[in-house]
Amino acid sequence: MTHQLVLRKPLAFFDLETTGINTAKDRIIDICIIKAMPNGEVTTKKQRVNPGMPIPIESSLIHGLYDDDVADCPPFKAVAKGLAQFMEGCDLAGFNSNRFDVPLLVEEFLRADVNFDVRNRRLIDAQRIFHLMEPRNLSAAYRFYCNKELVGAHGAEADTIATLEVLNAQVQRYVGMVARADNGADLIFNNDVDMLHQLTANRNVDLAGRIVLNEKGEEVVNFGKNKGVPVLDVFKKEPSFFDWVQKGDFPLDTKRRLTEIRLRTLSQGK
Repeated sequence: MTHQLVLRKPLAFFDLETTGINTAKDRIIDICIIKAMPNGEVTTKKQRVNPGMPIPIESSLIHGLYDDDVADCPPFKAVAKGLAQFMEGCDLAGFNSNRFDVPLLVEEFLRADVNFDVRNRRLIDAQRIFHLMEPRNLSAAYRFYCNKELVGAHGAEADTIATLEVLNAQVQRYVGMVARADNGADLIFNNDVDMLHQLTANRNVDLAGRIVLNEKGEEVVNFGKNKGVPVLDVFKKEPSFFDWVQKGDFPLDTKRRLTEIRLRTLSQGK
């Protein structure tokens, strides 16, 4: 494998598989580094590590790595120096790397007491370039799926017609293919509104997403200090929470949904 990039120093492309997406708390499970050299050659280093914590099932469903797969692997601290040496003097590149991979990798190096300073490294994020050069808006979708230019963009009628045509083209293009929903479920893409709903629907209880459903189907708060806490538990420990929301600058729909939850709990004697 070779490349055509014009480089003054090595450029290390890397990707992480992790226990989750919290850069402060989650851990690396698998890392691959491909170092592109100025002479056009590339060298590869791969390392699977034991994160020292259980791998959440929702993460395993995405990358296919389970606790048993890493049980006999070394911890990151044991391989950190070797990884840092492999990337010594390299700029860094990845996909969504500036927002996720680089911060999490630096955290792991800090926990391992390995100095890995990125301040003097150039950071290149291919996803950012992708988004800058290929806008993800209705005009771009219309061009991609329908091979047409959207005339009158941002006019209600033109945008509505274009959206209908885009969805119609998407159904024809992807029918029979496997699509992965946000919850990790694999769905067979077909011309069926129920499937399309499953694929694109979120877990919001209210339209603003201030209250969402967790994996157990419980309504949980999705903002502030109580984020992730079931609404019923918040009601118990902070009786004033309900009144605070009702009097606060929250959408009416949020207040309505919270009222419905409160009335339901009162009727059930909870």
